[in-house]
Amino acid sequence: MFGTTLLLFAALFSGSKTLALQIHLDRTGYSCNTADGVWGRKGERALRRFLLDRGEKPVPLAPEVAYDRYFASAPAPLRIETVTQADLDALVKIPSAPDAKAKLARLGYESIREMFAERGHLSQKALARLNPGVDWDNVRPGLRLVIPDFPPIQEEFAAAERGRPRRPQRPTAHVVRISLANREITVFDAAGKCLGLFPCSIAANKAKIPPHGELKITSYVAWPNYTYTPDATRKERKVQRYIWPAGENCPVGVAWLGLNLPGYGLHGTPVPESIGFTGSHGCFRLANWNAARLYAMCRPGTRVIIEP
Repeated sequence: MFGTTLLLFAALFSGSKTLALQIHLDRTGYSCNTADGVWGRKGERALRRFLLDRGEKPVPLAPEVAYDRYFASAPAPLRIETVTQADLDALVKIPSAPDAKAKLARLGYESIREMFAERGHLSQKALARLNPGVDWDNVRPGLRLVIPDFPPIQEEFAAAERGRPRRPQRPTAHVVRISLANREITVFDAAGKCLGLFPCSIAANKAKIPPHGELKITSYVAWPNYTYTPDATRKERKVQRYIWPAGENCPVGVAWLGLNLPGYGLHGTPVPESIGFTGSHGCFRLANWNAARLYAMCRPGTRVIIEP
């Protein structure tokens, strides 16, 4: 069975250089958001930035050509991971009622499909294509799944040690630039070297988009909770707020980086496929894995520049 799975693994890899290119760009810091094997604007932007930072002219390249030229000898982009009982036990059923959500211990994943797609920085449709024939409604322990090979999100976060945070070896961000027009975040060190590019979402209501100019990060929280306030409350009733717990399906995702503009920040999202479009309430949303990576690079005081 394991040998058959390895053969399937090899066949899937050889058939999608576009998916492999997306994975390798992500590994080097140039995120296409969700890897799906479909080449589009986010992939083109990531490849353009990759070429610029190599000192090369950012000419359009077919993904197959770019893969062969830059990543043909890179480590295998995929791995096989086994579903465990612990994975299944971690799943939750999230109710729709605000008060019921507040009673949960955690807003975690609702399905193995969602869990393993996020582990592989994939869309759920791409995960299903990589693993044909899986009955996602009846997953059992021992199921082997092919996913892109990325470290767990948890590795980006601080671990307690004598009351002080210990961080992974990520380079330190000197400035974070947010391009409203391109809906992307680029991160630079003190020497001006690009450390990462991450697609983001901005507010649908232009009046809620922060003004152009410089802000700074004043707080950062791994696994934040979320205070939910209804959009409308009858005048004769007191406004009821609910504290929703942390988790991958928390509305602000797995990480929150607060700005010195009350109520605004950079954060994750439970719906990575939505990134790159308008729709937030004014904050800047990233895929959870990118929010975690950005969290690991930033500190209180990191400059954030909002550009047209």
